[in-house]
Amino acid sequence: MTMTSKERVMAAFAYEEPDHVPAWMGASPEFRELMRQHAGLPDDESLSRYIGDDFRRVFARYAGPPHLAPTANLTYPDATYRTPFGVERHGYGYGMPLNRPLVNAETVQEIRDYAWPEPAWMDVSHIREEVLQYNGQYAILGGDWSPYWHDTLDMFTFAGLSYKMHDNPELVDALVTHIVDYYFEVSRRIFDAAADVIDIYFIGNDFGGQIGPLIGDKLFRRFFVPHLKRLADLGHDYGLKVLMHCCGGFAPLIPAMIEVGLDGLQALQPTCRGMDPADLKAEFGGRIVLMGAVDTQLLIEGTPEQARAETRRILEIMKPGGGYICSPSHDYLLPETPVENVLALYETVREYGAY
Repeated sequence: MTMTSKERVMAAFAYEEPDHVPAWMGASPEFRELMRQHAGLPDDESLSRYIGDDFRRVFARYAGPPHLAPTANLTYPDATYRTPFGVERHGYGYGMPLNRPLVNAETVQEIRDYAWPEPAWMDVSHIREEVLQYNGQYAILGGDWSPYWHDTLDMFTFAGLSYKMHDNPELVDALVTHIVDYYFEVSRRIFDAAADVIDIYFIGNDFGGQIGPLIGDKLFRRFFVPHLKRLADLGHDYGLKVLMHCCGGFAPLIPAMIEVGLDGLQALQPTCRGMDPADLKAEFGGRIVLMGAVDTQLLIEGTPEQARAETRRILEIMKPGGGYICSPSHDYLLPETPVENVLALYETVREYGAY
């Protein structure tokens, strides 16, 4: 029996075998434009249908003070974006930080006195209508991205955070709490407005590097897991599944992520230490939904034939028993990725993804 995209995705989250492996594509606007041009498609929705994307995603929109808008009144000539917390960045998407507003903070009072953003600045009024246009056919990703780990690093630097977790833990607690309070409230407002038409709370924090976690399990549990639980509990309180994007080799942290209730993990970079797809499936399959694992570096450097072979290999490993969603091992395909290779991935999912 043919399922709708929403039914297919939710079956995967129930660890059931749907009619077909679900698929998702996260990509930069620049890459999506290249793909639309290649396929001769008129708009973004037609592209999503063309590749067989089972998801649609909705966002709140900034509607706060104009001078604090993400791209307004930027101080640095190379800046392309400002985070809600006043960090100007350069590069794709969030980019790299150019300033660190609280890097010299030494007291909790300095954290409290900082000019924190107001969650009410994010407009959620359009989200319900936006979702309803899909007529219940697709799995809807919603909620604020909530990259609180990255924001903490922005404020303190990696080295600064490493020292402060030992020397001034109360300062770290105060900063992370203020950051997560903001994201929590933005998502709560989104869910109050439209949780009944959203399926999955999608958040993102990259806790892994190429050779392993960027933070050890002990410190992860002490400083960051309680806030991950806050966000997971928020999604569950509204009846949503909670999916987190996480890059790098973070396998040692997955047990803690499961303990606090995450329902799924997205990206799964197979070339990072500890992230072999077969090992992840054997250890965590049936305990948390696995999403991704088709090597983005291969998609950039390889051929369509290699992309097909790798996608088929990953499907053979991850597909049995459900609980898998196919996507590249990154949530944001960039323009240097050959369109032909990405098309080969989704063609292979259609050809070999049936149960």
